[in-house]
Amino acid sequence: MGSYIDEYVNVEEFLPRCMECGSYGRVWSCPPFQFDPMELWRSYRRILIQGYRLSFGEDRTKETMTEALWKVKEQLSEELFVQEREFPGSLALSAGSCQLCEGCTRPEGVPCRNKERMRHSIESLGGDVGKTLSELCGIQLEWVRGDRLPSHFVLCGALLKK
Repeated sequence: MGSYIDEYVNVEEFLPRCMECGSYGRVWSCPPFQFDPMELWRSYRRILIQGYRLSFGEDRTKETMTEALWKVKEQLSEELFVQEREFPGSLALSAGSCQLCEGCTRPEGVPCRNKERMRHSIESLGGDVGKTLSELCGIQLEWVRGDRLPSHFVLCGALLKK
């Protein structure tokens, strides 16, 4: 785990990127946190990366891609929860920010309604998902560029094990 932290985790680099996102400070799964992300990373001995690459044809639309993305994200989350139960003391990291509730309670200062299912993502804890996927999994991320939709999306979660 130490080598993953050394090579792929940089809280100082990713926190400013999180601050540019509308979820920063507004969603419980996103920073700022009441804990030190580095302490969380260091409290685990292994990381198991898990993800899906969703490929789309030429007839892809933003709507069909988004619909597929949410279905697979839900599937990946369930798989990670199963693994979390199989390995006591482990922690699932979600693919991207939390979408469990219609609206997060964080802006009102009210505790999370789904504490037992809410999970942080690799990137919210300072992990470099792009570098993780390219160097460890051989998968390159593609991004939406103006009106040009990518040919694929990648969802990446993880299981941290004690």
